[in-house]
Amino acid sequence: MTKRRVLVTGATGFVGEAVVFRMLLDKAYAPVAAVRGESRLSGLCDVVPFDLSASIELPALMQIDTVVHCAARVHVMSDTAADPLAKFREINVQGTTRLARKAAEAGVRRFVFISSIKVNGEATLPGMPFKADDQPAPVDPYGVSKGEAEECLREIGRETGMEIVIIRPPLVYGPGVKANFLSMMSWLRKGLPLPLGALRNQRSLVALGNLVDLIVTCIAHPAAANQTFLVSDGEDLSTTRLLRRMAAALDKRAFLLPLPKMLLRAAAQLVGKGDMAQRLCGSLQVDIDKTRLLLQWSPPVSVDKALKVTAMHYLDH
Repeated sequence: MTKRRVLVTGATGFVGEAVVFRMLLDKAYAPVAAVRGESRLSGLCDVVPFDLSASIELPALMQIDTVVHCAARVHVMSDTAADPLAKFREINVQGTTRLARKAAEAGVRRFVFISSIKVNGEATLPGMPFKADDQPAPVDPYGVSKGEAEECLREIGRETGMEIVIIRPPLVYGPGVKANFLSMMSWLRKGLPLPLGALRNQRSLVALGNLVDLIVTCIAHPAAANQTFLVSDGEDLSTTRLLRRMAAALDKRAFLLPLPKMLLRAAAQLVGKGDMAQRLCGSLQVDIDKTRLLLQWSPPVSVDKALKVTAMHYLDH
């Protein structure tokens, strides 16, 4: 059987590398890793140089069936760029558009774009989760750039016939996770008392294994063509419940103080951490019914199993 050749951009990143390793275990795929620098994937699969700020050479796209585009200028809490939106557009919009047009010219059949739930917005009201076909409402420069990239891809798809698949994940966690999720694990491991014991918000997360499983499903599934999908673990958690279950995965006890949410937000504002308070206290839920029904897909990894794998990697490293 001829293996399906899949080019994965951002193949040294958190999601991209996991996609490549997953495909290496599947006899149906021959991954080609597009990387900007050194990679431990060398010798395991074909590796080609790639920089999203420059044009990819056509030879790298020849005989490629599908592109999985994970590379991006990612969201950061404290962006130092003078014009963050311009920088995000340069990489996430212009770079993605260049790559997609080259892919279409080379005869690539399908382009799977890893976008962000930030295209939908920053927060949801109780009982009103984001849906895949909602009107986009991005707030920050990163979300705006991802939404604009989606529109450019859809236009290229209409012009060329290349199938476009868009996946918008919420916060992704798993072995090697960084940023706020890593900070929370560090707090819990040290046994620090946290004023997060009275939060009843609801947030959708997605384990790395679940996201990768959906990405691989979207490479070949006929019903995925020209669709937008949301993805999650299928179980929403408050920050308080997440910390308790994360502590259990670390074999630790969570010391959570029941500080009222209003006081927590006010204290965070005083020390310039209002954005972090929003992520800890606010709700962001996604509805994955379309993903389940159209693709006959369900998250294969439970929250507790994913947290355990994440905790074990953190403790080992």
